[in-house]
Amino acid sequence: MSQERLITLAIHTLEYAKTVCEMLEREGITAELHNINLDHPVIAPGVRIRIKESDLPLALRIVENREILETSTRTPDAVRTILVPTDFSDHSFNAALLAFCLARQFNTDITFIHAYLDPDRSANIQLSDVYNYKSVDPVNSAVAMEAKEKMESFLDRIKDAIKKGEIPAVRFRTIIKEGVPEDIINGYAKEHSPYLIVMGTREALRKERELIGSVTAELLDGCRHSIISLPALCNLRDLMTINEVTFFCNLDQTDILALDTLSRVFPDRKLTINLVYIDRLYLRHPKDAASSLLDYCHLHFPYYTFTFRNTAADKLVIDSKENEMIVVPNKHKNIISRIFNPGLAHRILFRADIPMMVIPV
Repeated sequence: MSQERLITLAIHTLEYAKTVCEMLEREGITAELHNINLDHPVIAPGVRIRIKESDLPLALRIVENREILETSTRTPDAVRTILVPTDFSDHSFNAALLAFCLARQFNTDITFIHAYLDPDRSANIQLSDVYNYKSVDPVNSAVAMEAKEKMESFLDRIKDAIKKGEIPAVRFRTIIKEGVPEDIINGYAKEHSPYLIVMGTREALRKERELIGSVTAELLDGCRHSIISLPALCNLRDLMTINEVTFFCNLDQTDILALDTLSRVFPDRKLTINLVYIDRLYLRHPKDAASSLLDYCHLHFPYYTFTFRNTAADKLVIDSKENEMIVVPNKHKNIISRIFNPGLAHRILFRADIPMMVIPV
């Protein structure tokens, strides 16, 4: 069998060519340097990087996206990011794939964030030992090292998807911190104001069994940034494939704010938006309010088609076959209200395997 033909990938100076070769070899591509001037290697011009012809598509993706594939932990000052909380599971990976498509659409980048709890550190701190306990290095603890290793494996899957052309090449960085996940994510969001938060969730049946401790549910209740939750059973890669949206309206001015946010995610798309109102006793004239809202929508969002229906809370049925995506304007509640009367987004999260966008109003 004849040896596969070598082709020239690029021509660079010696030092830069060596760097590119090392990067290609780390990704499993054999590369050779040709035309090296051994008498004067430092100033050798025109060094050729040669690879197997079959490796060309993958090598081009790697070289063109070198800065992306070399992960950075630096947080930029000016660029707003899409925040992707991850626990390294498959549903977190699916959410990451969606986040890359959105990042390309919004011309922003991505920040992966992971929070962990070290049982050894938390168990050693007692109420009586506030000023007297043995400090454990959080950076080099076994749990921290394990989190770093899992993050590296997770990023390898992301880089493979970029190299295969499954997702667009977008800059990304990572953050790993010790602490309660919802507190870490909320703290980062307050400080850096991400463009959007995208996170994966378990299927509804498992979420019901694991009702206590759902990070997504805690974020939906307390975070003041828009969140897209993607169920584990949903393989959505691009929101641009969605044609129909169910929008749970309040029939007040908060609907206008939420619809404006939605229109920035789906600019000029011919969407069908089904406005659904859950009857509440305190609203005296829901028909008049609905008519006013529809008039406003038709005037300011002419590229959308709107329908309206109202339903009683006890008759609300959320069928994943009839809903491509759910949008919920989420009003802020204090902690007592969230415990005894969780919001609609919180309740839907545990009842349906449907992509949901929660917009704080």
